[in-house]
Amino acid sequence: MKEKDIYLAGGCFWGTEHFFKQIEGVLETEVGFANGHTEHPTYKEVYTDQTGFAETVHVRYNPEVVSLEFLLRMFFKAIDPTSLNKQGHDEGTRYRTGVYYTDAADLPVIRKVFAEEQKNYDSPLAVEKLPLENYYSAEEYHQDYLDKNPTGYCHLPLSLFEFARRAKDNVSSKEENYLSE
Repeated sequence: MKEKDIYLAGGCFWGTEHFFKQIEGVLETEVGFANGHTEHPTYKEVYTDQTGFAETVHVRYNPEVVSLEFLLRMFFKAIDPTSLNKQGHDEGTRYRTGVYYTDAADLPVIRKVFAEEQKNYDSPLAVEKLPLENYYSAEEYHQDYLDKNPTGYCHLPLSLFEFARRAKDNVSSKEENYLSE
């Protein structure tokens, strides 16, 4: 099995991580900070919005079970892609949305999904689409936060987690309609 990686910034990383953990074919997730300009930032430093980092989830997945295209479509279900530096009640550059890739071969799929998603909005997408420059793991207490704190803060609706558990790649047209809701 060949594993693949993608880095997704979807606002507060607690909920974004929990969402992706539910998807069949996702092997592991880790929360951290991507594409900033300091070395080894702490959460406290990133929280100031002075480091340039975005709260990001490193998603490792099995491409034989789940495609990058499907993961990106699911990502767009979990964000407001036209909101700049804000998701839910969370505001600041650390909460910006982005897709950060490590394999240039993924770029055509990323561009395709972005182009198709853009058709759903009158405003331009505010989601970054960039190579991963750097990534640092967040402190341990942030990892699997909602598993450790089931009633902890999350900007995503709980129904989205159930949706992710039930969603499958290679969906039928009936299921595709459900994805569009």
